[in-house]
Amino acid sequence: MAQTRIGATSAVAQLRGWAPAEGRDAIVKTFSFPDFNAAFGFMTRVALLADKLDHHPEWSNVYNRVEVLLATHDADGVTALDVQLASFMDEIAG
Repeated sequence: MAQTRIGATSAVAQLRGWAPAEGRDAIVKTFSFPDFNAAFGFMTRVALLADKLDHHPEWSNVYNRVEVLLATHDADGVTALDVQLASFMDEIAG
């Protein structure tokens, strides 16, 4: 189903600690955890929901840090799916 683009500005207004990405309609956030195991566990939980939603983040992990960029590629920008996934990430990250 096609998603309606809401834009990064609208999305970050609904979220904690997310920011618009530079150079594209996307949102970004860096999550920090006590150690690699906690960071990897976070990514695993997010991956399960992302697969269910068929909406996958652009992200990278270095030790205890997970850097995330969210955008809906089919909409060429931020949609409600990104807000949903970002909210889930915030909830499980604590």
